[in-house]
Amino acid sequence: DVFNDDNFYRAIKNTLAISSLKLVFNITSAVGLAILINEIRNSFVKRTIQTISYLPYFVSWVVAANIVFMALSPEDGIINQILMALGITKEPIPFMGKKEYFYWIVAFSSVWKTVGYNAIVYLSAMTGIDPELYESASIDGAGRIRKIISITIPSIMPTIKILLVLNIGWILNAGFEQVYLLGSPSVHEVSSTLEVYVYNYALKYFRYSFGTAIGIFNSVVSFILIMFANFVSKKIDGEGIL
Repeated sequence: DVFNDDNFYRAIKNTLAISSLKLVFNITSAVGLAILINEIRNSFVKRTIQTISYLPYFVSWVVAANIVFMALSPEDGIINQILMALGITKEPIPFMGKKEYFYWIVAFSSVWKTVGYNAIVYLSAMTGIDPELYESASIDGAGRIRKIISITIPSIMPTIKILLVLNIGWILNAGFEQVYLLGSPSVHEVSSTLEVYVYNYALKYFRYSFGTAIGIFNSVVSFILIMFANFVSKKIDGEGIL
């Protein structure tokens, strides 16, 4: 029944699109923020930025979704006000009602909410870098950018690789709460992810066997993706995480 339903394949497409965007933006933004915080020499400023950046992580998606709706509101949303003030658009844009914006709204709202918390892992990895490497690079005339490219990023690459492989295993989990709360009837075509699909077709109508079948499919695909990502990792640098 699952494989004969066209809505199932649409849900997979939406899930893969949203999860892929979140995977790319969450990792790159977390690494970028971690490097930025690591380069700040003033300890007070460093702690302040780190605290402000990870505070949204502790806010529930119910509250976070309302903040996103208010920020993108066509009436008095701050994003539309900025766009019109800069002359980028003459009229407010109904972001939450446009299908072409939904994937990006989900991805960037996920970055805003989790980037500070995710950066902690990379900051922890950076504390293990030998300071003598930076001192040697300074003697050789390397600037900050060269140190980041040649020392910081290669040193935290094992951590990046581990988290990337593990997150690939969750590629079919786009985040039910976030997608469900940010979705609306006008964007149903692109907001129907696998979790929302299970909720609408299995839990609402008590079709538990239907939901279980999708859960088994999800687990099998996730396992295959993790093993494939680990295989590719071994091929690239000779080392995997499993």
